[in-house]
Amino acid sequence: MTEKLSAETRDTLLDPLKETGWEVVDGRDAIFKSFVFDNFVEAFGWMTRVAIWAEKWDHHPEWSNVYKTVDVTLTTHDVGGISTLDVKLARKMDSLAG
Repeated sequence: MTEKLSAETRDTLLDPLKETGWEVVDGRDAIFKSFVFDNFVEAFGWMTRVAIWAEKWDHHPEWSNVYKTVDVTLTTHDVGGISTLDVKLARKMDSLAG
């Protein structure tokens, strides 16, 4: 079962994500990042690749797409905050955007 990140592991897991542009959402236990691509097709293609992993891991992002920008918020609703699933999906998103 997935659990909310503990105080002991939180910085260790989130600090590397912050270095790649992820930020903790004010007033909510969630992380956010805006991905910008060259055009709509690249943005939509990336979303499709991410969707395959999200479905496989049964962990789905909150996201929106306008033209070449995809805004993503990750949190684990079942535990009421950030979990290792969010960290895992954030890392996958970064690698797929790479």
